[in-house]
Amino acid sequence: MTRLGPEASLRICRACDEEITDPADGVIVMHETGNSGPGWDVWAHREHADDVELIDPDLLRIMTRIWVAQAAAR
Repeated sequence: MTRLGPEASLRICRACDEEITDPADGVIVMHETGNSGPGWDVWAHREHADDVELIDPDLLRIMTRIWVAQAAAR
């Protein structure tokens, strides 16, 4: 059985959901932690790197409500 290293893994662009076929065209835009294990790198094409949302919109909405409530309580 042959083990594949990280260099052999399939890389998918987070912005356009297409495979990154040219290794020089792919960039890591963030690292997502896993519940059990080291997590994984998030890839994007160089031209799409700025299009990737780094903050989950639901998390941002929830945190905004918490921050507003905390500010109002002061």
